[in-house]
Amino acid sequence: MSDYTFPTEQKLKQKKEIDLLFAKGKWKTCDNLRIITLNLDQKPQEGFFYGIQKVGVSVSKRYFKKAVDRNRVKRLLRESYRLNKDEFVAKFGTNSLSMIFWVSPKKPSDFKTLEENFLKLCATQK
Repeated sequence: MSDYTFPTEQKLKQKKEIDLLFAKGKWKTCDNLRIITLNLDQKPQEGFFYGIQKVGVSVSKRYFKKAVDRNRVKRLLRESYRLNKDEFVAKFGTNSLSMIFWVSPKKPSDFKTLEENFLKLCATQK
């Protein structure tokens, strides 16, 4: 069982990592969530080995003009990742980079539906 934290070393922040993820990663969509992921154990890249899962979250300005709305959706996505980290890491690998996107113009009605979408996305991975 995890310790339900989301420390800084697990956050995807560096431009070099994000560029690699967009160049070589695989896309997967489930309901209102989309993920791009790159498992570095299956596809080793020179200079990239972490031993931990690195995750980023993004919400489009196109759908949510107000920063308040974008930040709310991002907080909900990070919280669903944090609470279900064990299942996410089991499906996408421990040494990998991932970025989660919200791809709907509608705000999530509540945390429960967003978490169900997140778990469904994890379940459809393999």
